[in-house]
Amino acid sequence: MKYTVVNMVAAASLDQPLDLYSLAVGIPNIEYEPEQFPGAILKIKEPKVSMLLFKNGKIICSGASSEEQIKQGIRKANKMIHEIQKDVKIKRNVEFEIVNFVATASLDLNLDLFDVAVNIDNVEYEPEQFPGAILRLDEPKLTFLLFKNGKMICAGAKKEAHLKQGLKIVEEMVTKRNKKAKKGKKE
Repeated sequence: MKYTVVNMVAAASLDQPLDLYSLAVGIPNIEYEPEQFPGAILKIKEPKVSMLLFKNGKIICSGASSEEQIKQGIRKANKMIHEIQKDVKIKRNVEFEIVNFVATASLDLNLDLFDVAVNIDNVEYEPEQFPGAILRLDEPKLTFLLFKNGKMICAGAKKEAHLKQGLKIVEEMVTKRNKKAKKGKKE
Protein backbone atom coordinates (compact mmCIF):
# COMPACT_ATOMS: atom_id res chain seq x y z
CA MET A 1 0.00 0.00 0.00
CA LYS A 2 1.29 3.43 -0.91
CA TYR A 3 1.59 5.95 1.89
CA THR A 4 2.98 9.42 2.36
CA VAL A 5 4.88 10.46 5.47
CA VAL A 6 3.44 13.87 6.34
CA ASN A 7 5.15 14.48 9.65
CA MET A 8 8.11 13.09 11.54
CA VAL A 9 8.75 14.05 15.14
CA ALA A 10 12.29 13.65 16.41
CA ALA A 11 13.98 14.18 19.76
CA ALA A 12 17.58 15.36 20.07
CA SER A 13 19.89 17.14 22.49
CA LEU A 14 22.55 19.80 22.06
CA ASP A 15 24.02 18.53 25.38
CA GLN A 16 24.34 22.13 26.57
CA PRO A 17 21.98 24.32 28.63
CA LEU A 18 20.05 27.02 26.76
CA ASP A 19 19.01 30.49 27.91
CA LEU A 20 15.55 30.57 26.37
CA TYR A 21 14.89 34.18 27.35
CA SER A 22 17.97 35.52 25.51
CA LEU A 23 17.08 33.36 22.50
CA ALA A 24 13.53 34.77 22.45
CA VAL A 25 14.88 38.32 22.58
CA GLY A 26 17.58 37.69 19.95
CA ILE A 27 15.75 35.54 17.39
CA PRO A 28 12.60 37.05 15.87
CA ASN A 29 10.80 33.80 15.01
CA ILE A 30 10.83 32.32 18.53
CA GLU A 31 7.77 32.22 20.74
CA TYR A 32 8.55 31.96 24.43
CA GLU A 33 5.90 32.25 27.12
CA PRO A 34 7.23 30.33 30.14
CA GLU A 35 3.97 30.73 32.07
CA GLN A 36 2.16 28.89 29.23
CA PHE A 37 4.79 26.31 28.20
CA PRO A 38 8.29 25.53 29.56
CA GLY A 39 9.95 25.51 26.13
CA ALA A 40 10.53 28.00 23.34
CA ILE A 41 9.07 27.41 19.88
CA LEU A 42 11.36 28.17 16.95
CA LYS A 43 9.77 28.08 13.50
CA ILE A 44 12.16 27.54 10.62
CA LYS A 45 11.03 28.41 7.10
CA GLU A 46 13.36 26.12 5.12
CA PRO A 47 12.92 23.25 5.76
CA LYS A 48 9.48 24.09 7.17
CA VAL A 49 9.84 22.61 10.66
CA SER A 50 9.13 23.69 14.22
CA MET A 51 11.64 23.17 16.98
CA LEU A 52 10.74 23.00 20.66
CA LEU A 53 13.77 24.16 22.62
CA PHE A 54 14.19 23.42 26.32
CA LYS A 55 16.53 24.84 28.98
CA ASN A 56 18.38 21.53 29.35
CA GLY A 57 19.37 21.59 25.65
CA LYS A 58 16.77 19.07 24.52
CA ILE A 59 15.10 19.72 21.15
CA ILE A 60 11.95 18.29 19.61
CA CYS A 61 11.68 18.73 15.84
CA SER A 62 8.27 18.37 14.19
CA GLY A 63 6.85 18.98 10.75
CA ALA A 64 9.60 17.22 8.78
CA SER A 65 8.75 14.73 6.07
CA SER A 66 12.25 13.19 5.88
CA GLU A 67 15.27 12.51 8.06
CA GLU A 68 17.24 14.98 5.92
CA GLN A 69 14.81 17.75 6.87
CA ILE A 70 15.25 16.85 10.55
CA LYS A 71 19.05 17.10 10.19
CA GLN A 72 18.79 20.45 8.36
CA GLY A 73 16.35 21.83 10.94
CA ILE A 74 18.55 20.84 13.90
CA ARG A 75 21.64 22.24 12.15
CA LYS A 76 19.92 25.59 11.45
CA ALA A 77 18.55 25.82 14.98
CA ASN A 78 22.00 25.05 16.41
CA LYS A 79 23.57 27.84 14.32
CA MET A 80 20.87 30.36 15.30
CA ILE A 81 21.32 29.48 18.97
CA HIS A 82 25.13 29.81 18.67
CA GLU A 83 24.77 33.32 17.16
CA ILE A 84 22.93 34.47 20.30
CA GLN A 85 24.68 32.24 22.85
CA LYS A 86 28.33 31.95 21.82
CA ASP A 87 29.02 29.40 24.59
CA VAL A 88 26.63 26.93 22.91
CA LYS A 89 28.90 25.06 20.50
CA ILE A 90 27.79 24.12 17.01
CA LYS A 91 27.66 20.33 16.88
CA ARG A 92 28.46 18.74 13.52
CA ASN A 93 26.18 15.73 13.75
CA VAL A 94 23.47 15.91 16.37
CA GLU A 95 22.04 12.46 16.99
CA PHE A 96 18.28 12.26 16.99
CA GLU A 97 15.62 9.64 17.54
CA ILE A 98 12.37 9.60 15.60
CA VAL A 99 9.58 9.31 18.15
CA ASN A 100 6.58 9.50 15.81
CA PHE A 101 5.83 8.98 12.12
CA VAL A 102 2.51 10.34 10.83
CA ALA A 103 1.44 9.10 7.41
CA THR A 104 -1.56 9.21 5.09
CA ALA A 105 -2.75 6.38 2.86
CA SER A 106 -5.82 5.29 0.96
CA LEU A 107 -7.60 1.94 0.91
CA ASP A 108 -9.15 2.87 -2.47
CA LEU A 109 -12.63 1.86 -1.32
CA ASN A 110 -15.55 3.42 0.52
CA LEU A 111 -16.07 2.37 4.11
CA ASP A 112 -19.17 1.88 6.22
CA LEU A 113 -17.63 3.26 9.42
CA PHE A 114 -20.55 2.15 11.56
CA ASP A 115 -20.07 -1.44 10.34
CA VAL A 116 -16.32 -1.20 10.93
CA ALA A 117 -16.87 0.07 14.49
CA VAL A 118 -19.39 -2.66 15.32
CA ASN A 119 -17.41 -5.56 13.84
CA ILE A 120 -13.74 -4.75 14.42
CA ASP A 121 -12.19 -4.62 17.91
CA ASN A 122 -10.62 -1.44 19.30
CA VAL A 123 -12.56 0.92 17.03
CA GLU A 124 -14.30 4.07 18.28
CA TYR A 125 -16.79 5.84 16.06
CA GLU A 126 -18.80 8.82 17.24
CA PRO A 127 -19.87 10.71 14.10
CA GLU A 128 -21.38 13.57 16.16
CA GLN A 129 -17.92 14.22 17.61
CA PHE A 130 -15.57 13.38 14.72
CA PRO A 131 -16.21 12.24 11.11
CA GLY A 132 -13.72 9.37 11.24
CA ALA A 133 -13.38 6.10 13.11
CA ILE A 134 -10.42 5.65 15.43
CA LEU A 135 -8.80 2.22 15.23
CA ARG A 136 -6.06 1.31 17.71
CA LEU A 137 -3.62 -1.52 17.13
CA ASP A 138 -1.74 -3.08 20.05
CA GLU A 139 1.04 -4.62 17.96
CA PRO A 140 2.58 -2.53 16.56
CA LYS A 141 1.16 0.17 18.86
CA LEU A 142 -0.43 2.56 16.34
CA THR A 143 -3.53 4.68 15.95
CA PHE A 144 -5.44 5.00 12.67
CA LEU A 145 -8.09 7.50 11.67
CA LEU A 146 -10.35 5.91 9.07
CA PHE A 147 -12.67 7.96 6.87
CA LYS A 148 -15.72 7.02 4.72
CA ASN A 149 -13.82 7.69 1.48
CA GLY A 150 -11.19 5.07 2.42
CA LYS A 151 -8.50 7.59 3.33
CA MET A 152 -6.64 7.05 6.56
CA ILE A 153 -4.08 8.67 8.80
CA CYS A 154 -1.64 6.62 10.87
CA ALA A 155 0.17 8.01 13.92
CA GLY A 156 2.38 6.60 16.64
CA ALA A 157 4.98 4.66 14.66
CA LYS A 158 8.52 4.96 15.96
CA LYS A 159 9.96 3.10 12.96
CA GLU A 160 8.90 3.12 9.34
CA ALA A 161 8.79 -0.71 9.43
CA HIS A 162 6.08 -0.50 12.13
CA LEU A 163 4.16 1.95 9.96
CA LYS A 164 4.26 -0.44 6.99
CA GLN A 165 3.31 -3.41 9.18
CA GLY A 166 0.36 -1.52 10.69
CA LEU A 167 -0.90 -0.34 7.30
CA LYS A 168 -0.87 -3.92 6.03
CA ILE A 169 -2.77 -5.21 9.09
CA VAL A 170 -5.44 -2.49 8.84
CA GLU A 171 -5.80 -2.96 5.09
CA GLU A 172 -6.42 -6.70 5.58
CA MET A 173 -8.86 -6.19 8.48
CA VAL A 174 -10.89 -3.48 6.77
CA THR A 175 -11.03 -4.97 3.27
CA LYS A 176 -12.09 -8.35 4.73
CA ARG A 177 -14.80 -6.60 6.79
CA ASN A 178 -15.90 -4.54 3.77
CA LYS A 179 -16.36 -7.71 1.66
CA LYS A 180 -18.44 -9.35 4.44
CA ALA A 181 -20.58 -6.21 4.78
CA LYS A 182 -21.25 -6.09 1.02
CA LYS A 183 -22.08 -9.82 0.96
CA GLY A 184 -24.48 -9.35 3.89
CA LYS A 185 -26.33 -6.52 2.13
CA LYS A 186 -26.86 -8.64 -1.02
CA GLU A 187 -28.48 -11.53 0.90
